[in-house]
Amino acid sequence: MTFNPDIHHRRSIRLKEYDYTKAGAYFVTICLFQRECLCGCVIDGEMQLGESGLAVQDAWDDLPNHYSHVELDQFIVMPNHVHGIVLLDNSERESERHGLSEIVRAFKTFSAKRINKLRDNPGCSVWQRNFYERVIRTEQELSKAREYIVNNPLKWDLDRENPINSA
Repeated sequence: MTFNPDIHHRRSIRLKEYDYTKAGAYFVTICLFQRECLCGCVIDGEMQLGESGLAVQDAWDDLPNHYSHVELDQFIVMPNHVHGIVLLDNSERESERHGLSEIVRAFKTFSAKRINKLRDNPGCSVWQRNFYERVIRTEQELSKAREYIVNNPLKWDLDRENPINSA
């Protein structure tokens, strides 16, 4: 199949002209394929990770071992999505630093391989294409993002990602 710009419209949801390799803080949300509740469940406002959820957590925690300029901040695995804050520093030369999209791509790949190994289902889609991000520009925004992540399980019953609410 040949790419035809007249019929293949893949709009980027990233900020135009923004350099996502820049040092800074980024809030990301990544959803599982078809919003499948694969990672565990929320019980009494607390996330209980299943095997797949633990694999996702391990893949996230492992990112700094692959990217020396990555620091991880607050993170939560929800039944069918994750929220996290990625901090990029200036420890590598700009030309060698990987951007946010590459880091998220790696996380999705590492975690999908682990999940598919658990399910004995190699190559199966685990994550939706793309991800949501927000550039965090102030300490106040960082504080709000952290609070949102910590409180996310408490709000699961009202969350639009909860399949019960989309029926």
